[in-house]
Order: sequence, then structure tokens, then C-alpha cells
Amino acid sequence: MLVAREVEVRAGARLLLAPSSFQVSAGDKVGLVGRNGAGKTTLTKILAGEALPAAGQITRSGQIGYLPQDPRTGDLGTLAKDRILSARGLDSVLGRLGRYSMEMAAETGEAQDAAMRSYAQAEAELAAAGGYAAESEAARIAANLGLPDRVLGQPLRTLSGGQRRRVELARILFSGADNLLLDEPTNHLDADSIVWLRDYLKAYPGGVILISHDVGLLEAIVTKVFHLDANRAELDQYAMDWKRYLLQRETDEKRRKRERLNAERKAEQLLAQADKMRAKATKAVAAQNMAKRAQKLLASVEGERASDRVAKIRFPTPAPCGKVPLRGEELSKSYGSLEVFTDVNLAIDKGSRVVILGLNGAGKTTLLRILAGMEPSDTGEVQPGHGLRLGYYAQEHATLDVSRSVLENMMTAAPEDMTPTDARKILGSFLFTGDDVDKPARVLSGGEKTRLALAMLVVSAANVLLLDEPTNNLDPASRAEVLAAIHSFAGAIVLVTHDEGAVEALEPDRVVLLPDGEEDLWSPDYADLISLA
Repeated sequence: MLVAREVEVRAGARLLLAPSSFQVSAGDKVGLVGRNGAGKTTLTKILAGEALPAAGQITRSGQIGYLPQDPRTGDLGTLAKDRILSARGLDSVLGRLGRYSMEMAAETGEAQDAAMRSYAQAEAELAAAGGYAAESEAARIAANLGLPDRVLGQPLRTLSGGQRRRVELARILFSGADNLLLDEPTNHLDADSIVWLRDYLKAYPGGVILISHDVGLLEAIVTKVFHLDANRAELDQYAMDWKRYLLQRETDEKRRKRERLNAERKAEQLLAQADKMRAKATKAVAAQNMAKRAQKLLASVEGERASDRVAKIRFPTPAPCGKVPLRGEELSKSYGSLEVFTDVNLAIDKGSRVVILGLNGAGKTTLLRILAGMEPSDTGEVQPGHGLRLGYYAQEHATLDVSRSVLENMMTAAPEDMTPTDARKILGSFLFTGDDVDKPARVLSGGEKTRLALAMLVVSAANVLLLDEPTNNLDPASRAEVLAAIHSFAGAIVLVTHDEGAVEALEPDRVVLLPDGEEDLWSPDYADLISLA
């Protein structure tokens, strides 16, 4: 159970949530919603115990399983399987069992007896944690999230960003936590895995707080909705499913507007009457009381709702370039004995639109990183053409320096003649205003990091954009802005995405299929592969 008492949330001096109280009990499936930047991620971090509220108290009973938008993956040399098992401490127990088993076989006499005693103790610990059945359970969860045994046997450093995130999700689901706090859990999941996750969470006996832009997931599991209203800095709580919430929310907005109009009309009448009475000295006190009643009436209702702000996203006017600004020849990548892809050839023509498709782990992100110069290819080479200006959007926000401020990150991507004042103006259109530009990038939510990375693309004058899941972590209005920017960009785009809408906006002329590296003209027949990618 999670209990919040008069919890206040701030980002610096800015109030995100006025003191609020709520409770999440076993079996509650809570959808935490609100526009990007409203404070959903910040509130979730506080509930998980990873940040402190500005005021108030959080009471937690039972274990918390927390999936942040940018998950931690621990030691990158750890095997994916061991990372998942570590949620119950099974990785160390199984490691000790293996070591003691070898000692029993190699030693004699007293040393062998000591190894046998240690083995028995470790085996008892394993039994207490669920025994070998727990290991099978972990493998089953992983497989349903698109992580087969082949992937589980690999070190984390060899996995794509999407695979690592699924390892973290599997680890949290395997942990047996009493409460789950999941921030965009469907990012990087294919269609089958999303269906499985819906069923898993629906049957989950503990409390769940879910941040997601996947409407299907919200409709399937939510029993309560907490709406974090960025305009009012209040948490509206609805004890109902998603569809009923949408209807009730609309009804509430209409009611608030009606109450405000009625109060304004009555206050106007009172103020007009007070003005007439002020002309007579004998009625001055009555006029003053009447004016106070009007002010109290207006104070009792909410002010007119400010429109939710949305970042205005327009990709840059591309710098002039040659006919083929970017080319890759005979590219291949392996991690140890694992071959990701081999002999990939592609030429990115001026203004071309290319989508890269392939199953999770096929090397889509790796190929983009090689094209961006972020990672070397084992064979072949990337050849920049005449006038190439490259813009790279990384799915894990790898292009951001989290130790630097928002403004400092922006200036690293800006042309030399751009002043900090000009950069502030552009950041303002991406909803970074005032002191926001001085915040270190590490404290930004996933949606805010996405906006910053997109703002850095805008000032780059790039003529080739490499976009890796650019619509992840965005609310519907911000996603629509990104899709419009993709559609209208005059330069070349190489796109990796699970979002069918992003491919429709791109209107690709070519497709590259990984891991085979086959290139083909785009056809609607390939659309079915997008959600499986």
C-alpha cells in the first residue's frame, strides 16, 4: 500500500502539485495522467523513494518495483539473465551454488565437507526464494517480453537500448514487489508483448501506478485515474475505469465553466449595484460589503483554464549538400560471438525518406549509431558526402550531457553565431522558460529530455536526420507536432520506430530490413512489420 498525506511537489520554485492526499491499495490499477511536464515522473520518483517531496509524507508498506523512463541497468558486464534474477538475489545464490559444486568435485577431506555445508546453505536460500521454479518463472516473463534464452545469455553491453529496457521491466515484474510504479512500460515492446503485459497487470494482485500514452493499456487495466492538472497544480482523483473517466472529465470541465460563468454574472450584478450605492454616503458601507461578496464569489470558482501549452516543433531548413550526403558500405557489427548484422550497404540520397525495420535486437539502433559516428563498424566504412550536416536523435537521449544544463546542451548543438539569448528563445518554444534553462539535464523527465533533444536538432541545420524512436515519452499533442515536423522536413530522414503514425508521416520511399540488410522500395505491405519491429 502507498499512502500520501498532504504531499507537495515542486521543480525548483515552480509548483507542480499543491498539497494532496491519496492512497493506492492492493488491487488498485491507477492511471497517472497529465500533459508532458506536468510532474508525473517527478511525483512517481517521490512515491518510489528516489526523491523527496517539498512537503508532506509518503508511507510505503511492502516492496516497491519502480521502472523509470530511463532505467538503470547496473553493471554492463552482467548477463541479462543475472540482472533479472538479481531482483530476488538469485543471481548470487546460483553463482555460489556453481562455485561450491566445483569445490566439492575438486576438494577432499575437510575442505570438501566445508564446500558441502556451504552448498546446502545456499540451496536452502534458493528454496526460500522460490527454488529452480523461480528461475523458470524469470525466463517465462523474459520470453513474453521478447527476450529469448539467446538474449538472456548476453552481457547487457551487447544489447540494444530497447532490449535493456525490457530486461529492467522483466526484472521488476519478477521481483514480486507489492506495488509497481511503471513509467511508460510499453516503450520498445512489440505488439505481442504489449498484449501479454496487459493481461499480466490486469491479474497482478498488488497496487499499480501507471504512466502511459498507450490508450489500449489504460483501457484494459485502469480502475482509478489520477489526473495531474498542470494549470491548477492539483491532482483530480477518479475512482473509475478509463472510458468512464474520459466522460466524467469532460462533464467536470463543462461544470467548472458553467459555475465560473454564473459566478461572473452574479459578481458583475453585485459590483454594478455597489457602484450605484456608493453615490449615496448613507449606503457606502453596504456598497463595500456588496463588493466584498462579489470578490468572494469569484474566488470560490476556478479561473478560466489556461490552454495546455504544446512545443512548437519544426525541424531545420537543411543546409545545402551533394546528391548523396551519407553512404554506408559493407557495414557489420558483432558482440563477441553474437553477430548482429553483416554486409549492410545503403546510400542516403538528398531528401530521401528511409525506414529501418527489423525485430527487436536486429541492430536498428546499432546501425543508426554507426551512421552517426557514435559507434564503430567492425567492417566497411561510413562515407560522409559533400556538405553533410548530420542530426541524430537517440532513443535513450544519449546525445544529452546530463551533467550540463538545458541551455549548455543547446549551445553545444547550436551554430557558432547563435547567442545564448537566441537559444533561450528557441528553448521557450519548446516550453523551457525562465529558470528551466538552467536545470541540469539529469533532472528532466523523459518527455522533457525528448523536447530538449528535438530542440537541439532544430538549431543544427542538419540535412540528414537519424531519428531513433522520436515519439517515445510524448503526450498526444506533442507527438502530433513531431509527426508534422517529420512530414514537412525537406532534408533526408532515416527513421527507426514502433509508431505506425510516424511511418505514415514520413511517407518513406525505401525500407532497409535488418539483420539481412536488404533494401527495397517502400510498399504498404511492409506496414504490418512496424508494430512487430
